Amino acid sequence: MMSHDQILITGGTGTTGSRIAQRLIEQGYSVRIASRNKGKMSKAEYVYFDLKDESSFTPALERVKRIYLVAPVGVFDPSPYVLPFLKEAKRLGAERVVMLSASAVPEDGPVFGALHRAVHGFPEWAVLRPSYFMQNFINVQHRMSIQTEGHIITAAGEGKLGFIDADDIAETAVRALIDIVPHNTHHILTGPEVLNYAEAAEIIGAAAGRPVTHVSISSSELKNRMETAGLPADYARFMAELDEAISHGAEHRVTDTVKRVTGKEPRSLTEFAAAHAAYWKR
Repeated sequence: MMSHDQILITGGTGTTGSRIAQRLIEQGYSVRIASRNKGKMSKAEYVYFDLKDESSFTPALERVKRIYLVAPVGVFDPSPYVLPFLKEAKRLGAERVVMLSASAVPEDGPVFGALHRAVHGFPEWAVLRPSYFMQNFINVQHRMSIQTEGHIITAAGEGKLGFIDADDIAETAVRALIDIVPHNTHHILTGPEVLNYAEAAEIIGAAAGRPVTHVSISSSELKNRMETAGLPADYARFMAELDEAISHGAEHRVTDTVKRVTGKEPRSLTEFAAAHAAYWKR
């Protein structure tokens, strides 16, 4: 059994990290949030941390046995940043790593493949591979186009996904961090149903009280849009290719992982949309 040493949360002010930290604190765990910016969680310890700054690794990892790991966002090959961090974590005695990955990326695939292998090298580990976050509809990816145009724009065609709430990802991550028996597996995480973007748009429109439609564009058009929005070309190409794969059924699945690991049914998009309708008001 692990003692209540500090649990390090990288990306601790982000979508999943902040939720995980709050749940751990509520359960009496000592939490250290590693971030470039200090947040507002009063019972957490904050430490400056940047995966691109190796001098920040050792202070963040002192007295840490368990780590929630989020790779840098928008970086096609994060291994030059993450692998040295994991090496230092192992040197300092970290025992368990729970890593956020993605269901759309194979275990040995691009972006996360090398990180998966490194995480497997710890005595205790779990890799969380969620489908697309429901929060994408209220954050930068889709919120503005829904608000201003009533559109959700993708290259996913009629492909279906098991959209998942970040709260359900966080609940699963907490179990992977604190369960006495390590999970030592890849968790494919989905919501309770598969939907295409047209169906998702209809649900969101019903909650918002106005029409919302899905506009399907080519993967090359999507890549150009992402580059214009500031994503590096290689990462924009990667993201557009994921949409293309979705159009061919790559994400058409529902798993029971959230219920099996947490004991709770995952939230539906209908429930999520009802709770977040204010985000899509003009």
